[in-house]
Amino acid sequence: MTNIKTAISIDKPLFEEVEALAKELDVSRSRLFSLAVEDFIQRRKNRELLDAINTAYQDSPDLEEEQITLQMKSSHRRLVNGSWK
Repeated sequence: MTNIKTAISIDKPLFEEVEALAKELDVSRSRLFSLAVEDFIQRRKNRELLDAINTAYQDSPDLEEEQITLQMKSSHRRLVNGSWK
């Protein structure tokens, strides 16, 4: 994987926290920033996927779907009626 250097500006208190955490984890600041960005991107993808799933399942069945469901239930009931005696 190719590394690309970049410069960022952050507030001094945040820099100091990053510096301390990097030392605690025994990683470079660059590695810590990479890990943080990777985590941020993955969380964002997960949130987008969850939103898409919720959107797909939030709609109520339309009238045709409800009628088909009722017909299926009725057919199933006739098929299994008396089967469990």
